[in-house]
Amino acid sequence: MIPLLLSLAVGCLIGYVDSRPTWDDTGITAGSIFLASLLLAVWRPRSGWLTGLLIGGPVVAFNVIATGNLASLIALVIALVGSIVGILIARTMGTGRARPASPPS
Repeated sequence: MIPLLLSLAVGCLIGYVDSRPTWDDTGITAGSIFLASLLLAVWRPRSGWLTGLLIGGPVVAFNVIATGNLASLIALVIALVGSIVGILIARTMGTGRARPASPPS
């Protein structure tokens, strides 16, 4: 539950900063979204896709509310790609595998 709540908090923070009128650095925003999604998906690979949605969704919501511009939907794509990469890294490291069933008693 902690990785999902942290994902939502990070998404809201990035969305808030990105929607400010004085913020005009798309590269830092995109990099932050990608890196946060990747790291949180490595931490919890079983819910990596949800991590991507919870980070990218608020960014889109903040920007649509602030500007009415749907171009920020690319943030959702970046977040999902980051989480997919994180899932793949976790599987490569062996942390994304299911636990083996315990033998019957």
